[in-house]
Amino acid sequence: MHSWNKHVIITFRLLMAAWCVQYFLLGTICWLLWWRLGRHVQSAGLFTMVAVVLPLSLLVSVVEEMIWVAVFPQLPLGMTRMTYWHRVLFELDAELVDSLVFFWSVFFLFRGIGYYRLYREKEYAAIQLETQFANAQLRALRMQLNPHFLFNTMNSISSLMQTDIVAADKMLEQLSSLLRITLERGEVQLIPLSDEMEFIEMYLAMQDRRFTGRVLQEVSVESDLHDALVPAMLLQPVIENAYTHGLSRLDRDGVIVVDVRRQNTALRISVINSGLGLHPASSNGNGRQGVGLANVRDRLRLHYGNDQAFTMEEIAQGKVQVTVTLPLQFSERPTEKLTGYGV
Repeated sequence: MHSWNKHVIITFRLLMAAWCVQYFLLGTICWLLWWRLGRHVQSAGLFTMVAVVLPLSLLVSVVEEMIWVAVFPQLPLGMTRMTYWHRVLFELDAELVDSLVFFWSVFFLFRGIGYYRLYREKEYAAIQLETQFANAQLRALRMQLNPHFLFNTMNSISSLMQTDIVAADKMLEQLSSLLRITLERGEVQLIPLSDEMEFIEMYLAMQDRRFTGRVLQEVSVESDLHDALVPAMLLQPVIENAYTHGLSRLDRDGVIVVDVRRQNTALRISVINSGLGLHPASSNGNGRQGVGLANVRDRLRLHYGNDQAFTMEEIAQGKVQVTVTLPLQFSERPTEKLTGYGV
């Protein structure tokens, strides 16, 4: 610019100012178009575009050129002095097509943005509906599981009443505590492992009272897993199934082992029980199962999708193992009180 003469510098500044004003006018048109006509842009059909938007684009282009010409009476450069309307016609002849192309480009850009927003809203609504449906399914499964657990336990207490009233009374007291824990949890689906083990500790104590001297219970939980999150009442149906279909058929020397440990980035829970083994028709672990195990499978699928695994197999003569593998997640609230099995 130092090498240019004064006339060139003035001309350059004038052109830069003219471009800035023109872009400002175009930007203002875009903003007004979106602010006042955003919904109509999205819903306009072919007839509306031809009958309304096309005349509007012509009007907007003419008005924009009229304002621009009024701001810069010095333009066009290198031409004999013209009246205002002559300059408007001159600029329209040179710029009208460009202005129309700009207007319609903005129109279809806003239309595309509107379609994209509508798509995202529908996608978000679908995700919300899917989440609500999954939560409703989980609540339904919890409602199915709680009465199932209650009725089976009440049947156990009823059977014990005929042989040991004191033990039946103690079991009824323990059942009351379990129900209190269940009610306090409400509809919470994922709970710390320590809370689940507290529930299982009381449930195993009830079963130990019922099968006095017949079953040896062993529970092992790695000490750094007490804050791991698991579905509520995950283990109770599995342990109940072990007692109902395996341990209850033994007169003595029954064993049940609950083992919880970390497996890389997953949580592995296994329950091994002695008994009569699996029926040959279901030795692959996919045979007929009761409400409890089916409930566990469904809840694991809803919580974790394909990132979980549930297997049931006969690992030795008369020994059945149920293994649950799920993603290892930790609660943000640290556990203050641990169960007696935190070894």
